[in-house]
Amino acid sequence: MRLLLVEDDRLLADGLSRQLEKAGFSVDTTHTAREAMMLARQEEYRAIILDLGLPDGNGLDVLRKWRKDHIAFPVLILTARGDWHDKVEGLKAGADDYLAKPFQTEELIARLNAIVRRSEGRIHSLVKAGRYELDENRQSLKSDDGTEHSLTGTEFRLLRCLMSRPGQVFSKEQLMEQLYNLNDTPSENVIEAYIRRLRKLVGNDTISTRRGQGYLFNDIA
Repeated sequence: MRLLLVEDDRLLADGLSRQLEKAGFSVDTTHTAREAMMLARQEEYRAIILDLGLPDGNGLDVLRKWRKDHIAFPVLILTARGDWHDKVEGLKAGADDYLAKPFQTEELIARLNAIVRRSEGRIHSLVKAGRYELDENRQSLKSDDGTEHSLTGTEFRLLRCLMSRPGQVFSKEQLMEQLYNLNDTPSENVIEAYIRRLRKLVGNDTISTRRGQGYLFNDIA
């Protein structure tokens, strides 16, 4: 799952990016309002973490412009301001949640997962599709016969992308966008390699190939 982190404190941004990647996210990071505007219009994110105090603009103004342009990614506001007025203004501008600094990274990740779940119409941390359940907290896959498998970070991100929208065809390019950030340079065959590994866990019929189109996860039990 790919997200955008907009934070002007580079030390904080680097630390958060590492923790978010461990939690199964692919993270693009920017430190300015201008680049945040551009990236949100050009890239396909599942969520955005937005700091309000940016060096070249106000994060609330960025958020208002996103919503005016019908950019509907879930947004978690991150700010040093603790006043309730700022929280209200952020929510009115279109934010989905609000977290004041200082904070615990575990709370940030929990809130982030929560707004993503709500955007997908889920209430639990389990992604269910067909005979399988994907546990977001443990990054593991469980089948209906009780068999459970631990997943690598990339396996988890790929499977979460496919299982969160069963029956939808994802092209290689779309999957690459969700698995890797702008600084990564994976080989062209990496998706095929991971699909082969996942098929060993769920079977060839569960992850289908649409020739010339991409892959889809079948949710037939």
